[in-house]
Amino acid sequence: MRDWNHLSWRASLVCHDLVGWMMWDQRAISSYAALGVPEGMGWLVAWRLAALGDVSHSVAAAAAYSINPAVIALVMEAYQDVTDCESILAVRDAAVVPGLEEIVPSLSEKLAPFATALWRGVDAQHYGARPMFVAHRDRPRPADIESPLSAWLAMNCLRELRGDNHWALCASEDLDDVEVGLLHSVMIDLGEYGDEEWIARSRGNDDEAISSGWARLEAKGLALDGAVSETGRKFRLDLESRTNELMTPAWQVVGEEETIRFCELVEPYHQAFLNRINSTAGPRWMPAVRVKRTPESSSGP
Repeated sequence: MRDWNHLSWRASLVCHDLVGWMMWDQRAISSYAALGVPEGMGWLVAWRLAALGDVSHSVAAAAAYSINPAVIALVMEAYQDVTDCESILAVRDAAVVPGLEEIVPSLSEKLAPFATALWRGVDAQHYGARPMFVAHRDRPRPADIESPLSAWLAMNCLRELRGDNHWALCASEDLDDVEVGLLHSVMIDLGEYGDEEWIARSRGNDDEAISSGWARLEAKGLALDGAVSETGRKFRLDLESRTNELMTPAWQVVGEEETIRFCELVEPYHQAFLNRINSTAGPRWMPAVRVKRTPESSSGP
C-alpha cells in the first residue's frame, strides 16, 4: 500500500523548490520596481499577498500568519501607493518560465504535461479556512491550460493549500507568529542557521517579541531555558506529519502515478534551486527548502 504521508512530504518539497526561487528572482524584482515600488522592496511576499486583492493589512497578516504584521503593512503600503494587484501578478507570471529556464533548462516544458492533473487536485479541495489557497486558485488561468505557466500556477496553489492547512493546525494549538518561527528550527540544520531564533527574527520579530515567544512556548512545555525542548521537538514533528496527512486528499486526486512522476522530475534539481536562492537571497533564506530531505515523525524516522 502506498505511504501517502511520505509521498505528500516529497511533493511538498518539490513544490517548495519550484516556488522558493521566485521570492528573490531578480527579473521579477526589477519589473516590480518598474511599477514604482522603491527598489522592488518586499517582492518576496508582495506577489503572494497580491492574490488576496485590496484587503486590509490585518487580514493579509492573518493569512500570511508567520510574518510580523508590521512587515506585511510596510510591504502593502509600498505597493498600494504606486500600483495594483493585477500588475503585480502579471510581473510574477512573466517571470515564471524564464526563471525556471535559467535554473534548469528545459524543465518548464517537462512540467507542462502535469498541468491538468495538478489542477484536478486543486479543484477537488474545499475553500474553508484556506484564504491563500483560494485567492490563488480563483485567479484567471492561462488560455493554454497545458502550458508550463499553467502547471506552475496549479503547483503554487497546492503549495498555498499546504500552508493554509499548516496554519490551521498551528492556530488550533494556539501558536502565534513568533512561536511558529521558533518551532520551525526543529526542521532545519542548526549548524547552518547558527541558532533557533534566526527564522523568527527573519520574519520581522525583535528581541522583545522573541523573548515573549520563548515564554509562551515554555508555559506550554515546548521549550526550556530559551530553547525548544524534546517535547517541543516531537510536537513540531507531529505538526509536520499532520500537515502531510491533510495534503494527502489533494495528491490522491492528482493521482499516485502522476505525483510520483512529478516528484521524480523535479527532485534531481533540488541543489540547482537551492543554489539560485543562495545566489539571490543568501544562505539560510527560504528554510522550507532546507529541511531534512527524509521525513521524521514524533516517534522517529
